[in-house]
Amino acid sequence: MKNKLEDLPTFETRRSTVQAHHYNLVQVAFKRLGSPLRFDLPKLRTLDLHLENGAWIVVDKSLNDIPVMAWVDFDTTGRSNLHEKIDCTLKIYHSHAGILIDKIMEAMTLLIGEKLDLPNDQPAAVVPLKKAVK
Repeated sequence: MKNKLEDLPTFETRRSTVQAHHYNLVQVAFKRLGSPLRFDLPKLRTLDLHLENGAWIVVDKSLNDIPVMAWVDFDTTGRSNLHEKIDCTLKIYHSHAGILIDKIMEAMTLLIGEKLDLPNDQPAAVVPLKKAVK
């Protein structure tokens, strides 16, 4: 579906960032569930979220999967951390798509969490390393 994006005119294209925990969660989902992934977005009637390597695309399934917005060109070259934001390009194909960004990220986190059977009521904790026995 990513190659379909190049043929469509955008309403706006801008540099953006994705929170590290969102990016990392999608990468874990790809490893465990495979790629591409597609989710119905709850409370956003006709919108689906299509995730594939290199592109996260919100599509309107009532309009033959026309993109509404897409995050592409994730800059992970030389990435040496798991906590800093990821630079990317946000392509907007609909004038009101920008107001949905936070809802989509929240829904994505919950939907992937359900698929991976992750607890969503407790914050993640760091597991302490065991001390070496001499």
